[in-house]
Amino acid sequence: MSAKVLARTVVAAAALAMVTLVAPPARSVALGATSNPLAGGTTTTLASGVTLTELTTGSETSFFWTVHVYVPAEPDGPINTANTGLGPRPTAERVAEALTAKGFTPRVERVDLPAFADGPAQPLGWTVRVGAYASQADATTTYNAIRAAGFRGQVRWTGGDGDPGALQHMYVVRVDFTKFNGTVASETGPSPALNELDHLSDIVPAYHALAGINTQWFYNKAPGGLYVKDGKVLSAATQGRGGVAITRGGKGIDVATYRSTTTLYTAGSAVPVDGINRVPGQVWNCGGIGGDQPTEHPMHDIMCIDPSELLEFTPEWKDTPSGPGTEVVLDAKHRVTAVNETRGTTVPATGSTIQGTGDDANWLAAHVHTGDTVRVETAVTDGSGRRVPLTRTTTIIQTGPTLVRDGRVSVDAYADGIIHSASDVGDEGTDQTFTYNWTVRGNPRSAIGVDAQGRLLLVAVDGRQPGYSEGVSIEEEAQIMHRLGAVQALNFDGGGSTVMVTGAAGIVNHPSDATGERELGNPILVEPRR
Repeated sequence: MSAKVLARTVVAAAALAMVTLVAPPARSVALGATSNPLAGGTTTTLASGVTLTELTTGSETSFFWTVHVYVPAEPDGPINTANTGLGPRPTAERVAEALTAKGFTPRVERVDLPAFADGPAQPLGWTVRVGAYASQADATTTYNAIRAAGFRGQVRWTGGDGDPGALQHMYVVRVDFTKFNGTVASETGPSPALNELDHLSDIVPAYHALAGINTQWFYNKAPGGLYVKDGKVLSAATQGRGGVAITRGGKGIDVATYRSTTTLYTAGSAVPVDGINRVPGQVWNCGGIGGDQPTEHPMHDIMCIDPSELLEFTPEWKDTPSGPGTEVVLDAKHRVTAVNETRGTTVPATGSTIQGTGDDANWLAAHVHTGDTVRVETAVTDGSGRRVPLTRTTTIIQTGPTLVRDGRVSVDAYADGIIHSASDVGDEGTDQTFTYNWTVRGNPRSAIGVDAQGRLLLVAVDGRQPGYSEGVSIEEEAQIMHRLGAVQALNFDGGGSTVMVTGAAGIVNHPSDATGERELGNPILVEPRR
């Protein structure tokens, strides 16, 4: 893998002198510099075998404020309405020439993708920037002048560009199961339904947990990918995306890719079910089945659509989405107790419902009747096609991408949908602003891993906070997990969702949203034996 996450080549205007802003913190350490990757940090013991380590790495000695000028999405598109972060070199140079004509001194910089496990290193696109300032206020003054001249953009701190040497503040919970006699589990929070979200700072004390971290992204209050809790499938897979299986209370950790299939069996047929516990027609992150548009390939943060679906709802969802269609209500023995001509009901505490929309609503009404006995079965397979046993100790959380596999940094960026392609999502895939901001630039990140001694690692890296912590790219996150000793590791939801809480101290990191921590659906908790 490339050691540098981001490279820039200046092709317009002279190179700018670097501005020293913040001295490296006194406790800054280089991960992996000692045999103990947590050496140099501040470690607190939460319980026998459970520690929390606070680490600071990197420095701010080479970064500055600058004006990032947007480029048009189309090569000949209007500049005054541009909203794309980067583009092809000719497009970026056209914007730079227009800035020069207005009296500014722009530079055009190349942004590179690192080499991923499923793709080579290559240029991602070209950005246009103006100025190097020691203060945000000075950069804002220039930005206002640039905007008045007919351009669009924003003020940016270059420490957030994804440089691996940038200042980082991170927190690591390590669980040694040779000394810890509790459990590590995913919980849905004190609220009774899966789609009723809570703050982690409320969830941890509700379960008397030692520590907790955020995990999966939620869209419309539904898990964005496969979610298995205690052996029960509560959300269908984003087909082929990375995930982590947690078994035996955290003693078993397996990072892999996962698929799921759900089938409705009636008296005369077996038909695929599109999803479990989500809003019909909205397939977030894509990776679904049954003709979803524009793609069935995983595409992070893209909502694919399907107007004709069958969906299963379990008691964990509680009240199902309402609207036109058909909804079949099942009791604990899978006997049909009602066939409703519209959607929206309360799921029986020991049963389930099946909703149909579009053509599938008509099929459901024609083939399932009150008094029938039907069967719904879900199977989960890994990347090798092997069926995953869903025991009472099995939890699977699908997020991605994978970071470390078999002791090596291994990120499947294309397969996992964190690089958008035009072949999958049309014009949206030609604009690589998402990949630039989400994958290449520094962001708060959360991750899970396991080291060679079988110790569980829960990691939160703060970000988007100049002078405190910049956040890391996906590449650098994978490198950090590897340097922490992980032989397997997976990325969790990050950005403003990154949060770590301990029972003793509450929130220990600094969530990046100005409003504080976000609500979560299914965090991982480290719980003592009760």
